[in-house]
Amino acid sequence: MNQTSLNLVAITIFGLVMTSLLGPLLNISPAIPAIAIFGILGIATLDSFNWQGRGGTLLLDWLASFSAEHRARVIRHEAGHFLVAQLLDIPVTGYTLTAWEALREGHPGVGGVQFATEELESELATGRLSGQLVDRYCTVWMAGIAAEQLAYSNAEGGSDDRQKMRLLWTQLKRSPSEGEIKERWALLQAKSMIQTHQAAYDALVSKLEQRAPVDECQQAIAAQSAA
Repeated sequence: MNQTSLNLVAITIFGLVMTSLLGPLLNISPAIPAIAIFGILGIATLDSFNWQGRGGTLLLDWLASFSAEHRARVIRHEAGHFLVAQLLDIPVTGYTLTAWEALREGHPGVGGVQFATEELESELATGRLSGQLVDRYCTVWMAGIAAEQLAYSNAEGGSDDRQKMRLLWTQLKRSPSEGEIKERWALLQAKSMIQTHQAAYDALVSKLEQRAPVDECQQAIAAQSAA
């Protein structure tokens, strides 16, 4: 069972346990929480094995969408990825900001910025991956965390981004300690780029809030960068 489903089960069971404890005061039969727990565990198991955890992801994302701060964090996080990718000449092919949008577009997970990765995959296939290309992609992957830290002093998202870096480091057969150093370096690089292009970043955030097409987002970045 994946982490999303486990989190959903834990939250639900906690709520049902509280219901069981308060049941006598509320005249709720003890059988009702027990039946609900078994039902939710069954659904979570089905979701994990048959739907790869998408059901739990969609539900948790829907619940989180009621928080204005969460929506703002997601947009600022993805704007960091988008801006840094544009500045480093890594083509952005699309973006989604919720799990529902990602599902409609045929992408896994909770959404995010999609990049053209053909150059990276081509070099990985040949076994000759240039240091410059590694630096570019690592900086883009850490840019979402960098954007959140700059805006909120911490980052709630970014676990998938860190996982991409660690997977790449495993493929390159590099040591974990070297990967941690590269992660910190990429984070600092991304922060510096966002701060240097703050006007372009702010314009991009506004465009993402409007769900503007990719080309309009790119134009907004270019206009502010040229100013």
